[in-house]
Amino acid sequence: MPRKKPKSAKRSDPHAAREARDYDNPIASREHIIAQLADNGPLDFRGLVKQLAIKGEDSRQALRKRLRAMQRDGQVLCNRAEEYGVVNKMDLLRGRVEAHRDGFGFVLQEHGGDIYLSANEMRRLFHGDEVLVSIAGENRRGQLEGKVAEIIARGITRVVGRLKKEAGGYFVVPDNPRIAHDILIDAADRQKARPGEYVTVEIRDYPDWHNRATGIVIEVLGEPMAPGLEIDIAIRSHALPYEFPDAALAEAERLGDAPEEADKKHRVDLRRLPLVTIDGEDARDFDDAVYCEPGRRGSFRLWVAIADVAHYVPVDSSLDAEGFQRGNSVYFPGRVVPMLPEQISNGLCSLNPQVDRLCMVAEMHISASGELKSYEFYEGVMHSHARLTYTEVAEALGLIDRPPRAGLMQRIEPVMPHLENLQRLFRVLRKRRNKRGAIDFDTVETQIVFDEKRKIDAIVPVERNDAHKIIEECMLCANVAAAGLLDASGLDALYRVHEGPKPEKLLNLRSYLGEMGLSLAGGDKPTPLHYQKLMQQIADRPDAHLIQVMLLRSLSQAVYDPENNGHFGLAYDAYAHFTSPIRRYPDLLVHRAIKHLVHSRKRCKQVKRVRGGGTWPREEIYPYDKSAMLAHGAHCSMTERRADDATRDVMAFLKCEYLLEHIGGEFDGVVAGVTGFGMFVELTDLYVEGLVHISSLGSDYFHFEPAMQRLVGERTRKIYQLGDSVRVSVAAVDMEQRKVDLALAGSSAAGDSKRGAKRARGGKRGAGASRSGASKPGSSKPGAKKTKRSSSGKTKGKPKAKSKRGGRGPKKSR
Repeated sequence: MPRKKPKSAKRSDPHAAREARDYDNPIASREHIIAQLADNGPLDFRGLVKQLAIKGEDSRQALRKRLRAMQRDGQVLCNRAEEYGVVNKMDLLRGRVEAHRDGFGFVLQEHGGDIYLSANEMRRLFHGDEVLVSIAGENRRGQLEGKVAEIIARGITRVVGRLKKEAGGYFVVPDNPRIAHDILIDAADRQKARPGEYVTVEIRDYPDWHNRATGIVIEVLGEPMAPGLEIDIAIRSHALPYEFPDAALAEAERLGDAPEEADKKHRVDLRRLPLVTIDGEDARDFDDAVYCEPGRRGSFRLWVAIADVAHYVPVDSSLDAEGFQRGNSVYFPGRVVPMLPEQISNGLCSLNPQVDRLCMVAEMHISASGELKSYEFYEGVMHSHARLTYTEVAEALGLIDRPPRAGLMQRIEPVMPHLENLQRLFRVLRKRRNKRGAIDFDTVETQIVFDEKRKIDAIVPVERNDAHKIIEECMLCANVAAAGLLDASGLDALYRVHEGPKPEKLLNLRSYLGEMGLSLAGGDKPTPLHYQKLMQQIADRPDAHLIQVMLLRSLSQAVYDPENNGHFGLAYDAYAHFTSPIRRYPDLLVHRAIKHLVHSRKRCKQVKRVRGGGTWPREEIYPYDKSAMLAHGAHCSMTERRADDATRDVMAFLKCEYLLEHIGGEFDGVVAGVTGFGMFVELTDLYVEGLVHISSLGSDYFHFEPAMQRLVGERTRKIYQLGDSVRVSVAAVDMEQRKVDLALAGSSAAGDSKRGAKRARGGKRGAGASRSGASKPGSSKPGAKKTKRSSSGKTKGKPKAKSKRGGRGPKKSR
């Protein structure tokens, strides 16, 4: 059948003038190409040249380049007949590939459901690739199944893994379990790396239907047991920027180590105000200081001063570009990857004691009932009167059950009345918080204790007392005030948004709670208060932590977004991040927005201007519109998740390494998941999961009852179900898979438990004994996946923690 002739190109290119201005050899604009393809259907290159009236070889080559760029951006597709068509007209869907360790994957769409990809379709793909897919139908589980039509962009260009040699050939096994492809390495491209060592590989050729991926070694990280290697692996596996460019370091160096006298002018002088910093014992950067005094009728005036990072990091500077790429600082045990060079984060912008520092200030009036009545923001200069720790403040105020250390009360005597004011304010704010219905998840963080050789000595809980909560409530006040100012100003700005539970997650949660004999009130739209009441109800249960994790998972992930949709968890109508610009880029953007309001000609009653401060053009300090804020919000949300994933990987590895030294040791645990092949037990205080295989449960046949999520003994009627407290021993630790095998304490399996121990740090990274490795495609059953939580470790005969701690204490939860 003869092809239908294309319609005549009756209309001219509406963007011809723009193309002529931007290019020496102008051709048809992208918009015009899309319009012609939409009107005429798919066209081969010759047909498109004719339709666009392209003449001359140079113009044809320019068109080829433009079409390649449009393919890369997902605007057009070249089909198997070598015809170009508009993606939106070809029933193709665009998304990002999420690979599963078992070989299959999904295409995640920005708007729309996930599309299943079989292991065969995944043969050419890497985790993170951007693709166009067509819908091939439904698989046996009723999921939409896709066929890959085009790989738009590769998500991974470098891979970290372990070099191996077999049959005379070299290859790298990726450390990331989502990457199922081994990378072939030519002997000449291995940079003298030895088999068994960890390396970073740059991918040279991606896999296709007939060939495997190839690459070259660009960095040798070291032997498997090298101290700190797990951090080096995580940094590279998650593509964390960790080396500052020379231009950024040079900018930081030029700033010096103290504010210039000229910079202190035209600011509110707070140097006589007894502001103090309260942080962890091993904190090195101090980005916030506080002071409180009583007001009339039981009210309070609260000052929160934050380091003025925006003064030193101008828009579009090298420091700004690098800070944006990093998005936030990343805190590993014993190591920090900072957002800004230490010259700034630990020096010029750190509110160190007894030195002048530039700051941004939120001055707030809070009623006797804890209501934020009014607030004012301004640029200031301050002089910290004391550097205090949480433990010191807790001892001084009697918040912990031990007397103040020697000399403490004399040292802090000048600021003691102000600390007492902060404590009174905290009680008022906490009472209002509870009345508001904010969800108070009682999460516990862990800290790795290393000896002098960086061998893990212990895993201990990070102690959190009311001194932490005092500062947390002060920071919440400042963040709420900042959000209120941004909202009132009408500026396009970033809010910290936390939406309520989605219907599907809520359904899963209710199913899980039903199995535990619990319920969540509120129907289809539970409020934070409903969550809070359930938290209070489960507080004394041994499985409270597990239930809390499921409650957390039912909620959406907090993100940065210019649309103010409130913060569900904190029960605020508007919330923003203002208090940590040293370590979070969104806070720096909020500071710039406030500075713009301070120096704007437009009147704003919530900011204070100092005579002589002058007005600044918006494009110098805040050149952002809604689209820019959308992009910045998406990027900063991504960098936050990236940091969380990297630190979680490191903690999981270190916990497995710790358990490797405790094969046969006994721990208390709680049943966190039940399957047909056994039960997953989360070790109390360590928050690491391991599998107790069904074969080790004793001399009985155990049957899995899915509806009740339990195992029942056929003869003994012994029941193991979600939430049960059990005593287990560590049977084996597989460091290559990051998996832990457990046995019930006293069972025969414990006696020969050392048979499975593997000491090598290896290729596939798991989640302790993650259930995700055994899950089926599309499983959404509550408890099918388990994210490790951090906390403390207890074991029989555990050596006393006596050495230095890895990493810093927890940053304030603000």
